[in-house]
Amino acid sequence: VIGVVIGKTDVRSFPDRKNIGNERYTFNFTIRDSPTYFINVQSWGREEYIRSLSESFRVGDCVTIENPLIQSKEVEREEKFNPVTPSCYKLLLSENHSVVKTSPCYNTDTRLLSLLHLPVKDPQDYYSLGDIVANGQSLHGRVLNVLAAVMSVSK
Repeated sequence: VIGVVIGKTDVRSFPDRKNIGNERYTFNFTIRDSPTYFINVQSWGREEYIRSLSESFRVGDCVTIENPLIQSKEVEREEKFNPVTPSCYKLLLSENHSVVKTSPCYNTDTRLLSLLHLPVKDPQDYYSLGDIVANGQSLHGRVLNVLAAVMSVSK
């Protein structure tokens, strides 16, 4: 699978249920290869492998994923913590079998660069900050998609 990375989480650790006292590490990212299709990628493993993999690319990089495991996603659980994707599958990376290679998008396919700036949500499925301010009480407790722009960044 070849695509541009459009989102990425930080590395997290969890207690390993099989090996009490040990930690398992994970991070997720989302890749896109067309205006319509993008998929979440999940990786689990030893700390060294996960940190090295996470540091090997960033959002905007093109990646080639070899030998991922394809799994059905658990929609309710997984889409609570990952971007909602049009696929009913996710890719799972294995330290022993999968390989992720990075390359500049312009070397891979210039069309991938334009995908980085396309929204992943339906343009009719969001609230503006003005809508939230005006209707804050009625929106309390709901999960919303927000459309906003950064006006400035400072310390």
